[in-house]
Amino acid sequence: MIRRVFLLSLLVLNAGCSWFGGSDNSIPPAELKSIAQPMGVRQIWETTVGAGAEKQFIRLTPALADGRIYAASHDGTVIAVDALSGQRLWQSATQLPISGGVGVSETGLVLVGTSKGQVVALRQADGQETWRTQVSSEVLASPRASGGVVVVRTIDGKFTGLDAGTGERRWIYAYTTPALSLRGSAPPLLTRDLIIAGLDTGKLLVLSLDKGLPVTEKTIAVPRGRTEIERLIDIDSEPRIFGDTLYLVAYRGSIAAIDMRNGNLVWNRELSSYAGLDVDDRQVYVSDDTDAVLALDRRNGGTLWKQPELTGRRLSAPAATGEYVVVGDFEGYLHWLSKDSGKIVGRVRATGKSIVAPPLAAGDLVFVQGQGGSLGAFRAGE
Repeated sequence: MIRRVFLLSLLVLNAGCSWFGGSDNSIPPAELKSIAQPMGVRQIWETTVGAGAEKQFIRLTPALADGRIYAASHDGTVIAVDALSGQRLWQSATQLPISGGVGVSETGLVLVGTSKGQVVALRQADGQETWRTQVSSEVLASPRASGGVVVVRTIDGKFTGLDAGTGERRWIYAYTTPALSLRGSAPPLLTRDLIIAGLDTGKLLVLSLDKGLPVTEKTIAVPRGRTEIERLIDIDSEPRIFGDTLYLVAYRGSIAAIDMRNGNLVWNRELSSYAGLDVDDRQVYVSDDTDAVLALDRRNGGTLWKQPELTGRRLSAPAATGEYVVVGDFEGYLHWLSKDSGKIVGRVRATGKSIVAPPLAAGDLVFVQGQGGSLGAFRAGE
């Protein structure tokens, strides 16, 4: 464990995770170019969520459910706001070092995890604590819930299934972790009574939701090189599903599409990303490890366009909304790109701190949480 922590620290300092706001001289950030005839972008509302991430290497992501946005900060603050107006509905002070969240359940829970291995469930209605449970280690991924089960991923290579009503442990599944990986964990995707997760070994893992038993494991990306740093590979972003197809991307690996009906590979191409991807009915959008944004053909993975003007700006994963794709960067800017051409058509300074969590799109609104604790809603085309 000591060796693993050292290697993780070395990676953070020298190469990986510079998108959290640290320095990385390998690719200087591109200067922003003026936009000819920019599309108007208007801030609808703004609020704060505690002290934000407090320079921690964590990616706290807001969640949307039933017209409300739920968000958390590392200092233990959890809030609920009306998605349309930004009115604060409640605020809960857990006084815990929140490092993973936010998740929501169909049973009315708001879920967060902590750096001390605690999982806390609050009521969506009023923010009151329902239960608190200890798991094996630090939680960096948002807990996910479905079918009465809360699934928690911890950095020691374990998935734990908790009873959504009581927080009691129902099952636990452990996998072998590599000596070196990016600091972070991709949240599990829950669908069709299955748990789907990308691992820091470059593999896709599928578990049963009810008992946590392995269903299948598939290699998406193969480590290369002679040293551990050269062989570093990780799936550190959440997979996406559109129709019957699953899409996921690995750092120093590949982006792949898998048929959910039979588990067969639809296509697979070399591409590296730690930020992640999004998908719509035509295209897959991804921020690669140089911070270029690409649109790929959803059917075969072919490149439709590539936008390189944001290179080195440590982009978030993209979010598809209407006719646009939105990404955040290390200086707190949100950029709107045309889905048809990749051209940058709009921009706004959403926050004074970096944006590492993917923007959250719903209808014509885009919600974004910055590392400094700001939370805002934006609308383009006005």
